[in-house]
Amino acid sequence: MEWLILLQKQNQLKSIVKTNQETEKFGLTLTEQEAQLILEECGHALREQRRIEFGEGITPKIIYGFCDSDFIDQSNYVDTVIKLQEIFYLYKNEMQDEISDDELLHFMKEQFEQICFGDLEYLESTCLSVFAQAIRAGYDGYKETEGRGEYATFDEVKRWDYELYLEALKDLCWR
Repeated sequence: MEWLILLQKQNQLKSIVKTNQETEKFGLTLTEQEAQLILEECGHALREQRRIEFGEGITPKIIYGFCDSDFIDQSNYVDTVIKLQEIFYLYKNEMQDEISDDELLHFMKEQFEQICFGDLEYLESTCLSVFAQAIRAGYDGYKETEGRGEYATFDEVKRWDYELYLEALKDLCWR
């Protein structure tokens, strides 16, 4: 049985390293040691959330989904992937597995880019927390959009208006 676990880990490691083929065009690459660290941290997150995964796991999907982000560069790449794994598994549990992996990843990516501007703490403690509450309360509107464009329905923070900002800027410049 241990050989089966070892084989799965080797396949997961290969799958993570293989992401370099896509991510290098965004200036992101992983060494085998970094991929191993990400895989080990994935194992910790799975144990902490009392989850199991089969196949190549969620990590390659996270990498492919987030590699084009303006908020990820080589210096924070490994740490960001590790934290995104932790957040993903936490919220799969918080949402009681009502949401698919892809729906959750779409939601996470959209919020990471448009609301959180790369702030993982805000993503975890605010955006996903509010969304998880809605899902636990029975909201299922995300199914039609695959998790895209959903946060505005639940956002409690008043966002700034771009047109109003430009108008105020013009007023300041013309004084």
